Amino acid sequence: MNHAERTVLNALTNAYILINSHYKLYRKVLGLFNPRLKPLYHLLDHRMTVNGRDIPVRVFRPRSGGYAKVLIFFHGGGWIAGNIDTYTRVCARMADQTGHIVISVNYRLAPENPFPAGLEDCYHVTREIFQSPYLLDCEKENITLIGDSAGGNLAAAVSLMARDRKDFLPPRQILLYPATYFDHSPCSPFPSVRENGEGYLLTSERVQYYMDMYVQNEKDKCNPYVAPLLAGDFSNQPKTLVITAEYDPLRDEGEAYGHRLRQAGNDASVFRIEGTLHGFLNLPVKSKAVRQCYDLINAFLRDTENACES
Repeated sequence: MNHAERTVLNALTNAYILINSHYKLYRKVLGLFNPRLKPLYHLLDHRMTVNGRDIPVRVFRPRSGGYAKVLIFFHGGGWIAGNIDTYTRVCARMADQTGHIVISVNYRLAPENPFPAGLEDCYHVTREIFQSPYLLDCEKENITLIGDSAGGNLAAAVSLMARDRKDFLPPRQILLYPATYFDHSPCSPFPSVRENGEGYLLTSERVQYYMDMYVQNEKDKCNPYVAPLLAGDFSNQPKTLVITAEYDPLRDEGEAYGHRLRQAGNDASVFRIEGTLHGFLNLPVKSKAVRQCYDLINAFLRDTENACES
């Protein structure tokens, strides 16, 4: 990364720090940059009633047809921001790029609804879909969990929770630059927290700020549903694809999670996309990082589905 690129990144990083010190302002800014554009996409807004409470979801259908395969998507935003509106472009693109129906879950956000509220929303929506896959005209074997950043954390936690509660078990999960640990201070065991913790848009200080708002009981930070790397048991997990970014403070913990799954006997693959930052899924579809990401995702989905059919 050259000097000019680093100068621009440092300026943008400082601007983001100002916005993110006020999470409500951060949400408003995201909304301004991501207006509702429903008429442009093949989508359907729906509400899933779980335990007497409605959880909004948005269903995106690929323009190419082939609706028998599903991605359940959990958005990023540090557990405190983001929603089905701010991720509409990403999910519409995901549906077209993968040929899958994408179901985006509008889970509750912290700090108004701290851990485990958002995770429970994600879990219950996923359970309902697995218990009634015929509503989407698909088989359980054709459902995949996917999430980016905080959403990748939630996807990993849902898979652990599903195994522990024995309600269902996703066959696949895709974790895009996920948060898998609780400590992003200078004492973190992961070098990427220090190497990439300043000047690359997402700072390690911001990650810790998000974590502190999401997990308000200090003891919960060691809960494996908060920090999946702390799970005592990594067995019986879905086939997993982990994709990380080179200049991301979360890079090493995401890769470590994939390696721990593999060591426990699971089928797990880990790929690092060079020269890019945390959150690259939001870049234009023609950008190199996004193209590489979807090449990896589609190869993973294709190989897994072919294995199920053989």
